[in-house]
Amino acid sequence: MTMPLTSVTKDAVQLTLTVVGDYPVPQQRLWDAFADPRQLERFWGPPTWPATFTRLDLEVGGRAEYFLSGQNGEKWSGSWTYTAVNPISSFEADDGEDNTEDEDMPSSMKFTFDATPTGSRTTIVTRFSSIEAMEQTTPGMEQGLRAAMPQLDVLLAERGASAAHA
Repeated sequence: MTMPLTSVTKDAVQLTLTVVGDYPVPQQRLWDAFADPRQLERFWGPPTWPATFTRLDLEVGGRAEYFLSGQNGEKWSGSWTYTAVNPISSFEADDGEDNTEDEDMPSSMKFTFDATPTGSRTTIVTRFSSIEAMEQTTPGMEQGLRAAMPQLDVLLAERGASAAHA
């Protein structure tokens, strides 16, 4: 199976990092992978820093709280506060660290899910609060996403295109 990660694009003018992935599954199936905490934790962190979601309330004003666990017992906590939710098609969230909003973190993330002739596409646009925050965060974030996103391909293949809601 080929890597579904289609592109990773940095835009220093717009202060964004855009990640696009194409998958051979229906749009609903791709949405479900991001909406279910047990599925999301299977691919959100890189293999060496797996994610555990302790909360995921996918509604406007709701929160997702998670932590990544390193090989030597290190932990890094993150959170999202959902600012827009359009089931099956998109959600937006403000990003935070240690389960609090952090001005040095990306100020917002938008996840979109679109049907394509061969399945579906997810586009994740991370908007940074400043060029300094972008320069500080982007290298590790890009490396982490490139390591983590192939795990989504594995999850979707395991569960199949017709998987029911988990």
